[in-house]
Amino acid sequence: MTKNKKELASINTTKNLIAIARNHFSTYGYEKTSLEAIAEEANMTRGAVYHHFKNKKNLFKAVLSLVQYEVGLNVEKEAMTSEDIWEQLILGCVGFVQSATLESNKRILLIEAPNIIEWREWKKMDNENSVLLLEEQLLIAQKNEKLIEFDIHIISHMISGALNDLSIFLAETNTLDRNQVYRAVYHLLKGFRKDG
Repeated sequence: MTKNKKELASINTTKNLIAIARNHFSTYGYEKTSLEAIAEEANMTRGAVYHHFKNKKNLFKAVLSLVQYEVGLNVEKEAMTSEDIWEQLILGCVGFVQSATLESNKRILLIEAPNIIEWREWKKMDNENSVLLLEEQLLIAQKNEKLIEFDIHIISHMISGALNDLSIFLAETNTLDRNQVYRAVYHLLKGFRKDG
């Protein structure tokens, strides 16, 4: 269905607000980001911002959704650099860590999100993005007899928890070394491989 000019303008305004807010949240953090500053940069009134987003928290959630979506794209992109199913799993996990720890993502995704939105809501968003992608790849590995026979949900949550915690550590210390991350992920996943 085609959208009319008013709907397209609203979509473009929303995208612009999210882009501006992302820059503010990643640079200044949630607490020091003001809707007034975002509105001013977007050449809008604060009331006009409220027309698109109920409050700062809702705007933050929109930014977080975009970040999670982009991280997911990077996971898939990295995984597809190999044709080997097990290597795709490893590379996808490495891709998650790399993307999550980018300067434009780490503060929003790893530091602010678990504190700004309720834990259950954050976990739900994480499950619908990162964990879901991980489960899909684990199912492919299991169907191709590369993965041990075990509950996929348990394995995916264990791996996801490890990757999230590793990403937080690397984001805080600014010590991302792709080769080290690859080796760590390789050894983590090795225990779930059928032929070990």
